[in-house]
Amino acid sequence: MSAYANFISPFARPLYVMLKPIGAVCNLRCKYCYYLEKKDLYPEAKNYVMRDEILEKFIEQYLNSQTMQQVLFTWHGGETLMRNKDFYVKALAFQKKYARGRQIDNAIQTNGTLLTDDWCRFFKDNNFLVGISVDGPQHCHDVYRRTRDNRPSFFNVMKGISLLKKHDVEFNIMGVVNDYNVDFPLEFYNFFKSIDCHYIQFAPIVEKIDGKLASWSVPSEKWGDFLIAIFDEWVKEDVGNYYIQYFDSTLANWVGEQPGVCTLAKTCGHAGVMEFNGDVYACDHFVFPEYKIGNIKNNTLTEMMYSEKQVNFGNDKFDKLPAQCKSCNFLFACYGECPKNRIIETATGEKGLNYLCKGYYKFFNHVAPYMEFMKNELKNQRSPANIMKALKSGSFR
Repeated sequence: MSAYANFISPFARPLYVMLKPIGAVCNLRCKYCYYLEKKDLYPEAKNYVMRDEILEKFIEQYLNSQTMQQVLFTWHGGETLMRNKDFYVKALAFQKKYARGRQIDNAIQTNGTLLTDDWCRFFKDNNFLVGISVDGPQHCHDVYRRTRDNRPSFFNVMKGISLLKKHDVEFNIMGVVNDYNVDFPLEFYNFFKSIDCHYIQFAPIVEKIDGKLASWSVPSEKWGDFLIAIFDEWVKEDVGNYYIQYFDSTLANWVGEQPGVCTLAKTCGHAGVMEFNGDVYACDHFVFPEYKIGNIKNNTLTEMMYSEKQVNFGNDKFDKLPAQCKSCNFLFACYGECPKNRIIETATGEKGLNYLCKGYYKFFNHVAPYMEFMKNELKNQRSPANIMKALKSGSFR
């Protein structure tokens, strides 16, 4: 399941805004976290707690802005479970108040260390999808995902996952790929299979500090090798059983459908984020003053998300691609990926090339024949999982 997709026109896709009910407050201090610094945007804040009137206004406006019968709310942090359960009980009550018969789904992202039986019962009773942040097996996870006093967090996360399983709560995994775990792709993948997680998302970390690439950023070509190693395992054994967001989205682009992840879409801008005080920003990765598009106390979500500023932000993803990208054979497969990663120059000195370009090109070039096969299966109303039979029988060419 993905909460992100691309912006096409004001009414072509449902409006989506992620909520940050506790802002950037978190009980962990993951070294690569890009969000903890966002507290500096609000030096006057005594706390970073979303007030009830902001919560109700958001839920009312969000539901009023939707054109679909099914509406998704996504709760993000910081660490979402640092808000107590009463806050989410109020949120559910507001959703019921303004639903007008629509189906409402909730997804919440957490580092998993604060999960309890009580939280898990609540998530099960209210049909929450829980996203857990895990960076692979212990030796991978604990490199960067540590507590405030620099203790490892892996065992607490695994305890949380055990509680989710105990209460039969639906969950998926988000793993950050960094300079360390990129060298262990199959161990990374098989770990998630070992804990019976069938919906896996992973994201490459690319960060700059004081103008220089952060040491934990994933090397570009290694990112491609990482994807290829996991894909080669997945395509032989796991198509239709384990769902990996990058592979599903790549296939979607291959057949001309909208991908399930915004980074591989042609344009962006439909997926905003609202901070604890009602400030709305263009994107979770662009929570900077210049990308603020308003505050819910002064503007409606519809006004902000369909404003000229936001539409231009979304269209810039494609419009500002360097010539190298626009002439690339795999333009359709990634569209330059996320704008936040466009931090290097092309061979001709043009700015705006994605740091991960070499890795993505390597991956797309490798998977092209497999994607063509699965595309043909879908075209003929057959399952793309047939690729596994073709590989085993030797009929795949």
